[in-house]
Amino acid sequence: MARENIPASVAARAKPNLFDVITILCVIALGVAIASATRHVIQPISAENAQVISLDPINLPEYALRTTLRMFAALFASLIFTFTYAVVAAKSRRAEMILVPILDILQSVPILGFLTFTVVFFMGLFPGQIIGVELAAVFTIFTSQAWNMAFSMYQSLKTIPEDMNEAARCFGLTSWQRFWKLEVPAAMPGLIWNMMMSMSGGWFMIVYSETITVGDTNITLPGIGSYVGTAIAHKDLAAIFYAIGAMLCVILAYDQLLFRPLVAWSAKFRFETTNSDTDTTPWMLRLMHRTSFLRWGTDYIEKFSHMIATLPIGKRPFSISKSHQIMSTKTVDVIYVAFLCLLGLFSAYYIYLSIHDQLTFGEVIHVIWLGCLTLFRVVAMIAVATIIWVPAGIWLGLRPQWAKRTQVVAQFMAAFPANLFFPFFVVGIVHFGLSSNIWLTPLMILGTQWYILFNVVGGASTFPGDLREATKTFHIKGWLWWSKVMLPAIFPYYITGALTACGGAWNASIAAELASWGDKTLVAEGLGSYIAEATIAGNTFQVGLGMVIMSAFVILFNRIVWHPLYEFARRRLSFS
Repeated sequence: MARENIPASVAARAKPNLFDVITILCVIALGVAIASATRHVIQPISAENAQVISLDPINLPEYALRTTLRMFAALFASLIFTFTYAVVAAKSRRAEMILVPILDILQSVPILGFLTFTVVFFMGLFPGQIIGVELAAVFTIFTSQAWNMAFSMYQSLKTIPEDMNEAARCFGLTSWQRFWKLEVPAAMPGLIWNMMMSMSGGWFMIVYSETITVGDTNITLPGIGSYVGTAIAHKDLAAIFYAIGAMLCVILAYDQLLFRPLVAWSAKFRFETTNSDTDTTPWMLRLMHRTSFLRWGTDYIEKFSHMIATLPIGKRPFSISKSHQIMSTKTVDVIYVAFLCLLGLFSAYYIYLSIHDQLTFGEVIHVIWLGCLTLFRVVAMIAVATIIWVPAGIWLGLRPQWAKRTQVVAQFMAAFPANLFFPFFVVGIVHFGLSSNIWLTPLMILGTQWYILFNVVGGASTFPGDLREATKTFHIKGWLWWSKVMLPAIFPYYITGALTACGGAWNASIAAELASWGDKTLVAEGLGSYIAEATIAGNTFQVGLGMVIMSAFVILFNRIVWHPLYEFARRRLSFS
């Protein structure tokens, strides 16, 4: 009897059909392609096919697949980093004192200055094997993906509505259950948009990651990045356009097959009591509903995930004397901070003993002044990007259909290597006799402004539908709507985007303040050009001084500006 009550459409979907055959064939083809693309990792470094890059466009599909696999491997590592590092930083105040400043430095200081050490480390793990170089390449891409994802998770955990926290306590959820049932779903919308930004940001590093240089040894890994580098070395403009076309096809593919379904899936985690009246179900999800093979796989994964998330791991909330808790916390905090201060003073004294014979006090003051100039450029560019992309991000986030149409364009623009614009700026500045100190500045924000857009779109897309209905009912419009409704709603997401964009701008200052094309080189006075010139000259002490000063600027600015704004958003601008 129960079998007869099953609707015909559901029964038809439960049976194998043509979509299942196509899906199984695609899965098999994908598995064969991945196995074929990864077989080279067991080859020795001396293998010729691991170092020779052909500019024949017929090789681009294979190169694109290898680059995409590296980027997804780095994305997987970034997710692991996000779900560990960021969670510990958000949940432990004492760990936060160390982990967040370290994260500030890591997402700001140019990783290219440390590539030599990381390449030697990974190659030392697998001597003479390509897999060591592959791991070094994946790590390089990881450094352009992980930081904004970690900040997104950190911001989401810090701004969970208090009524949701109270509900978790009332239901007696353990710390493990609370994490998977409340905190991860709350972080999903913003995290997915930052994953898209991370994939786009990874394209900027592919040229550096796929061309490894250690001493006199040059190793080129097959991929789009090494293809672009070879095309530039041979001045082959057609090959560059082939590479851009291949990159666009890859972005379109993973947008349609992965990120578009993930964005639609994350919509169910919004804090609201009304359903959206706009159907934004992508074709991939509709196909999954028609394919019993994929439905079986996703149902199995969902059941397994639910079983893991409901394990009674961790402690349940309990109450203790508040006054005793405050006294204990303050005592431990004082001891902890005192220990950190002593450790910092010891480190500073050790650094001083190491470099005081090489650098003068006047040199230090000069570098601090250069840091002030670069800071002014960073702040100016963040302000310009905010004025442009906050309204645009809100408009797109509130209109899912338009967000779908522009999603691929935004990903492609964010992925387009900003250094390809450098020759145009150099030629234009020289031709019109413009000031390098002013007109090289926009290069700092070309590749980092998208962090603001993606985070604002993610924040606006999670704005509760019932609050939108309330604003319409009370006829809240104009500046009142902006100042009292939308800007406060997206403010935590904007802070995450602005903080990561700010760090990216500091990182980009190394290239933006010293741009060249052919025999023309333009220098903008600042900390970035100081580090770049010291690197070219091989002056290790000046490079180290520049890195230390840059790290100090980043930490101080984040402590004075961004983190107080984080705290303000947590206390005053969460949906409670």
